[in-house]
Amino acid sequence: MAVNFGTFQKDSLSEKIADRLLSLIKEKQLKPGDRLPPERELAVTMGVSRPSLREALRALSIMRIVENRQGSGTYITSLQPETLVEHLDFIIALNDQSFLDLFQARKILEVGLVSIAAQTIREDELGALQNCLDRTAKEIDDAEAFLRSDLELHQHIMDAARNQILALFMKSINNLNIASRRRTGESRKVREQTLKDHRLILSALRTHNPQLAGQAMRDHLDHVEQHLKEMSLDPEREER
Repeated sequence: MAVNFGTFQKDSLSEKIADRLLSLIKEKQLKPGDRLPPERELAVTMGVSRPSLREALRALSIMRIVENRQGSGTYITSLQPETLVEHLDFIIALNDQSFLDLFQARKILEVGLVSIAAQTIREDELGALQNCLDRTAKEIDDAEAFLRSDLELHQHIMDAARNQILALFMKSINNLNIASRRRTGESRKVREQTLKDHRLILSALRTHNPQLAGQAMRDHLDHVEQHLKEMSLDPEREER
């Protein structure tokens, strides 16, 4: 079936070219694995300049919508969700407001995840969480080791929820999560509070009560967010 790529006015922006290609994908006229026409031919068909087309394809490549295969041409990717959200975290600037926005997102995602996990978690998974918690207690004086165990504990909870869509969203903000934890985790006070919070989360998970587990996670995120706000007001403040 021939694909109608459409035409644009000469002063059209590359964003409109990208939007048109995205529309063709949504309309199923372009499918995963399809090869786009050669650049010169595609530019003529769409009535645009090759530099504008190149810029649009570059943007779509960053978004993992298309990929250029050396010596073969440009193809629509598999369009798998985990691929499309892989670099979402880089879109967000690493400033104080972005970190605060991150906590809002985490309250939606992680409170939901732990509430689901409370209903689905198995005894062996509770055991893995306990082992992780025991390790963080021993690593309280090592900020980097504590960070790794902190991330592992939250990963265990996410896995226990068994929700692939929520897991994809969490993966998309993973790098931002790490940057945020590194910033707040430099404070021993935060690490101590986090350890207390994690114990309460695990205790709530053992009850298999979604509301109790969700509240424990929300309280944990509130504590860390409050510390971040305090740091923002007094960036030179040092925690002992």
